[in-house]
Amino acid sequence: MPQIVILPHAKLCPDGAVIEAPAGKSICDILLENDIDIEHACEKSCACTTCHVLVREGIESLNEATELEEDMLDKAWGLEAVSRLSCQSIVADADLVVEIPKYTINQVSEGSH
Repeated sequence: MPQIVILPHAKLCPDGAVIEAPAGKSICDILLENDIDIEHACEKSCACTTCHVLVREGIESLNEATELEEDMLDKAWGLEAVSRLSCQSIVADADLVVEIPKYTINQVSEGSH
């Protein structure tokens, strides 16, 4: 079974984590099932960017981003070439290294940074 290495995030996962990741599930669902409370304001419907992650290793093993996901990512804080919406990123058979950005659009717009 692949693993997801979660890099440390000050609020959501201060020490980082290594999680067993069943193939066929989204990164978002796997994080939530492992008590990493990543924001997902649109209830995982690809209608916001609050579950934005940076896939530092293994991105090529994920399903391809749809046009809708790419359009949504254009609005994400801290967009990079390795950005994905975790609700749309389906784990395959490779290990991943994932970074949760410091901010989401919700946090930036609410001034909680």
